[in-house]
Amino acid sequence: MENNRNYFVAILLSVIVLVAWQFLYVSPKIERERAAIEALQADQPATAPADGTGQAIPAPVDGATPGAGIPSAVAPSGSLSREDVLASSQRIAIDTPALSGSINLTGARIDDILLKEYRETIDPESPNITLFSPASLNNGYFAEVGFIADAASGPAPGPDTVWTAAEGQTLTPATPVTLTYDNGAGLVFARVISVDEHFMFNIEDTIANTGEAAASVAGYGRITRFFKPQTAGIYVLHEGLIGVIGEEGLQEIDYSDVEDTPVIALPKATAGWMGITDKYWASALVPPRDAAFETRFAHFTDGRARYQSDFKTDTQTIAPGSSVTAETLVFAGAKQVPIIESYEDQYSILNFDLMIDWGWFYFITKPMFWLIDYLFKVFGNFGIAILATTVIVKLIFFPLANKSYVSMANMKKVQPKLEELKAKHGDDKMALQQGMMELYKKEKINPVAGCWPVLLQIPVFFALYKVLYVTIEMRHAPFFGWIQDLSAPDPTSLFNLFGLLPYDVPLFLMIGVWPLIMGITMFIQMRMNPTPPDPTQAMIFTWMPVVFTFMLATFPAGLVIYWAWNNTLSVIQQGVIMKRQGAKIELWDNLTALFKRKPKDT
Repeated sequence: MENNRNYFVAILLSVIVLVAWQFLYVSPKIERERAAIEALQADQPATAPADGTGQAIPAPVDGATPGAGIPSAVAPSGSLSREDVLASSQRIAIDTPALSGSINLTGARIDDILLKEYRETIDPESPNITLFSPASLNNGYFAEVGFIADAASGPAPGPDTVWTAAEGQTLTPATPVTLTYDNGAGLVFARVISVDEHFMFNIEDTIANTGEAAASVAGYGRITRFFKPQTAGIYVLHEGLIGVIGEEGLQEIDYSDVEDTPVIALPKATAGWMGITDKYWASALVPPRDAAFETRFAHFTDGRARYQSDFKTDTQTIAPGSSVTAETLVFAGAKQVPIIESYEDQYSILNFDLMIDWGWFYFITKPMFWLIDYLFKVFGNFGIAILATTVIVKLIFFPLANKSYVSMANMKKVQPKLEELKAKHGDDKMALQQGMMELYKKEKINPVAGCWPVLLQIPVFFALYKVLYVTIEMRHAPFFGWIQDLSAPDPTSLFNLFGLLPYDVPLFLMIGVWPLIMGITMFIQMRMNPTPPDPTQAMIFTWMPVVFTFMLATFPAGLVIYWAWNNTLSVIQQGVIMKRQGAKIELWDNLTALFKRKPKDT
C-alpha cells in the first residue's frame, strides 16, 4: 500500500509540473508569438525578392528559384478584402466535394482553398475553414510549382509567369484543366492539373523543346506561409515545417528552429515529401517520382517574414525535338487518417502517414484510434465509442488488474500482522524489513502489485489524450446534452451554476459537470483504501481529487469522460474483488471519518 500511495503522489507531482508548464510557459509564449506575427504583418511591406540571406536578387531570366521570395509586386493588400484580392487576378475555379477556391494563373499558384466539410466552430452557419490564401493577404499561404532554366534556354515559368488557359474551365474531379506557356525561345510548357474528390492535386508538366539547341531545365516546388498558427508550441503536437526526406527520414522542424537557423538544407534524395502542418490541416509537396531533389526548410525575413518548405530537382537536358514530363503532387486539406494512408498506398509516398503526429507511443496511439473509429462506426457516437473502448481496455488488462486487486486485498488482511511486526522491532528497520518480506512470502503477497493498475493506465491515458487532441475525426464530435465537441473542454462551469447565472467565468474557473463527476469518482476510488497514517500523505490524498478536477477541467471533454468512466469501473472491480477475498471495504468508514470531529491535543 505504501508503494501504491507513493506512486500516486509521483503521478500528482508530474501532472502538476506538466500543467504548470502549459499555463505558465506555453500559453504566454503562444500569445507573444501571435502578437509579434500580427505586428510584423501589419508593419512590414514586401520588398524586392531576396535569397533569404538579405541580398536582393535581380529579376532573373531563368525564373525564380525556391526561396527567392515573393515577387516585389506582392505586398500586403492593406484594406482590400479577400474577395477584392481574388478578383484582381485571372483565375480558374476549383469545385470538388471537399474543396472550393481557385488557381491563380500568375505563377499557376494554388492560393485559394476553402474546406467545404469543416467549419470554424460547431455552429453550422460559421465560415468554412480557410486553408490557402493569396500572398498579398496577411494570412497568405500557397503552393507553387515552377521551373528554372539557364540563360541560353530562355525564361522558364516562375512566380511572375502568367499562364494561358481556355476560358470557362473549372477544376473538378471529372474535369482537369490545362495551362500553357511558350517562352518564345523554343520551350513550350503544358501543364495539366487534376484533383481527386478529397485533397490531392496532380500537376503533370510536359516540356517540349521546339528549338534547335538543347535546353537545360530544373523544377522546383514550394509551400510558403506568412504566419504561424496560434496553437504552435503545444508540447504534445508538432506544428510547423515537416517532411520525410529519403534516408534522412522524418523531419519535424519547429517554427523556432528555422527562426534560429534560417535555412535547413537536407541531402539529395529520390523519395519523400515536404510541407507545413497544423493541428488538423496540412499542405505537402511530393516531388516527381524517382527524380533526385534537394530539400530546404527556411524562414525568410526579407520584406515580409515567411516560412517555406521547398524542393529543387536536378537539371535535365532536353534535346531539340524532344520533350520530358514530370508529375508533382500537392496535398492541401484535412489530416483525415484513412485518406492520408490511402494516398501513401496509392502514390507510393514514403511514410506519408507520419504527417499525423502519433507520438512516441504510436504503437498504442494508432490502435487506440482505429478501435475508437471502428466503434464509432458501430454506435454512431464518439462518446459511446470512448466508453466502449474503456471497457475493452479494462477487459484486456483484467487478469493483471485482478491479480493486483487481490494482492491489495490480501495486504489489508495482513495489516494487523504488519502492525505487530512494527511494534516488535521498533526502530530496527533491517529486522522489520526482513520480517515483512517473510510475511509477504508466506502469505503470497506482492507488495508492489497494487501499482500495476495505475501504471497501465498512464500510457493508455496519454494515448487517448493524443488521439483526442491530434485526430480531426474527434474535432467537433458530439456526445450528449451540452457536450457538442469531445475535443474541447466541458463548456459549463460550477461558478456560474452551469450557465444559470448570466455571466462568463475565467478559464481557470471553468469547472464543468464532467470534471466534477471525474473528481467525485476519483475521490470514491481513493477512499476505497485505508487513510494513510502519515499526515502529509493523508492531506495529499484528500486534496488530490480536487486538484485533478481543476487540472482536467481544461482537458478535452472526451478525455475527462474516459477518466470518470474508468474510475467508476475500477471502483466496481476493486469492490467486487475485495468482497470475494473477505477484505473490508473501507469506503464508508473513510467517508464518515472526514466529518468526525478530531480530538484536541492535550
